[in-house]
Amino acid sequence: METRLLLPVFLLLIVTFCEQNHVHGEPKVPCYFIFGDSLVDSGNNNNLETIAKVNYPPYGIDFPGGPTGRFTNGRTVADIMGELLGFDDFIPSFLTVDSSEILKGVNYASGSAGIRQETGKQLGVNLELSKQLENHQTTVSRIVDMVGIEPAASHLNKCFYWSVIGSNDYLNNYFIPQHYNTSSQYTPDKYAEALIKQYSQQIMTLYNSGARKVALNGIGPIGCAPYSTANYDTKGSLCVDSMNDAVNYFNSRLKSLVNQLNNDLAGAKFIYLNAVGFGSEYTASPGFSFKLNGCCKANEHGQCVPNQTPCMFRSLSLFWDLFHPTEVSNKLSALLSYRSLKNIL
Repeated sequence: METRLLLPVFLLLIVTFCEQNHVHGEPKVPCYFIFGDSLVDSGNNNNLETIAKVNYPPYGIDFPGGPTGRFTNGRTVADIMGELLGFDDFIPSFLTVDSSEILKGVNYASGSAGIRQETGKQLGVNLELSKQLENHQTTVSRIVDMVGIEPAASHLNKCFYWSVIGSNDYLNNYFIPQHYNTSSQYTPDKYAEALIKQYSQQIMTLYNSGARKVALNGIGPIGCAPYSTANYDTKGSLCVDSMNDAVNYFNSRLKSLVNQLNNDLAGAKFIYLNAVGFGSEYTASPGFSFKLNGCCKANEHGQCVPNQTPCMFRSLSLFWDLFHPTEVSNKLSALLSYRSLKNIL
């Protein structure tokens, strides 16, 4: 019982520390670019023909602007990271950004997107990572037009770039054989190898566009998501271990890629952000007391049913819908990630 009480208190203390560490004055970096999937999407899917968009209540119930296309009740981990870096405003989505804002950064992330082009397309249109990089090149060209080639290069070298992607290449590709044949083509290890090979080429594209301070996120324990435990055989475990084992191959190879990039690319600093363990560590605790089910009534795709009333005590829930974390989870994840960035900022 004591542990049950201590865990929520511990999380609240961490979150309070996160709020107190908001940088005042000039940001630690002049600009911040975000690539990824629904964990960091801020509305790029809103005008796309896809099931994977959430610009409706109860999404955004705790966000200042209401429903914006963020896949959570409040701020995403990317929003909170921006605050920790010292930005006063949220980094705008590529969908909405205007010329006056692009010097501070752009969010290119797209719900259901992955490293592979086909990932998530059973839900409709998304902006896969290669397309996000094309959009970034458009931004780079606009910055060059604004300030000139050399000032633009200098500016872009100082920015922080964060890529949070890969989970859909499993959840919305490898583990749905009714839509994709990757699980019959590859063993989990070989699939991770193929993903990292493609990802490394995409990261080189980012480097060639001027990125020198880059964080690459590992994939979290997707087998512990409420959708996974409800739709796959846990075999008596708390989570679907086969799913977590598969992404561990990816994470291991991603760490090696980061080491290789740091050795091979002069003047660049890459970091692997390992915030993937906190969910499984807490859920495995005998005294764990947070809700593992989602905080809202969900549809067959794991997203909140529109206009339904969500749970009242959202600060005690790790998950918002059946896939995505609540704002309180995002606060913890952002703080853990931010504290790892000191060597590259």
